[in-house]
Amino acid sequence: MKLEVLAKREAKTVYRDGDRVLKVFDESFKKSDILNEALNQARVEETGLNIPKILEVTKVDGKWAIISEYIEGDNLATLMAEHPKKKSKYLELFVDLQMEVHTKRAPLLNKLKDKMMRKISETNLDATTRYELHTRLEGMPTHDKVCHGDFNPSNIIIRPDKTPFILDWSHATQGNASADVARTYLLFSLAAEKGDVSPELADKYLKLFCKKSDTARQYVQQWLPIVAASQSVKGKPEEREFLLKWVNVVDYE
Repeated sequence: MKLEVLAKREAKTVYRDGDRVLKVFDESFKKSDILNEALNQARVEETGLNIPKILEVTKVDGKWAIISEYIEGDNLATLMAEHPKKKSKYLELFVDLQMEVHTKRAPLLNKLKDKMMRKISETNLDATTRYELHTRLEGMPTHDKVCHGDFNPSNIIIRPDKTPFILDWSHATQGNASADVARTYLLFSLAAEKGDVSPELADKYLKLFCKKSDTARQYVQQWLPIVAASQSVKGKPEEREFLLKWVNVVDYE
């Protein structure tokens, strides 16, 4: 039986098989990372958020695979691109969903600060910069909110009955919501750099989130160099270059 390819990424391919989704990992992926991703998703399931349920962790043609529910519907990124007049409405929905995620708790998820500490240590930044970033990170407030880690419109599916579902929990942690927001801001900024979204979308998103959540914009901006550094460890060279531009920026307007 021929499976429909939904997405192909470096070292993994996502297939549809009827009402199931198979995320198949290449041999280069560590087994512990694959099992941790499945465990993350299972823990987030327990919060009651609308996410695809894990059905099975297995092997397909000798490769590890995570099998979960297929969610029928439209991708929010596609909807935003196809209906520009509704972009503000969709952005409101996007922010509301992220705020809902941040109301949840999952005490057994990995801690965001610990993960970022480790990632900053893995960068090629000089020792002085790493020390500065570690010190800043240590001084940021520690929270225990569920953080998605890759919250962007392409990870939101709107079902035909208008129920939104949130996909891809491989980077989920518990920690400070403003770090999660800083990550989304950088994702929008990177997409704008590539010409995939309008340049003003990142700022519109940040202003809207800060207004709805009563969060100081400066507080989110304090996370930007820290998040950019931790995200620069993996990814394409041009993305690393873009992220590293944010690392050396100390003050924001």
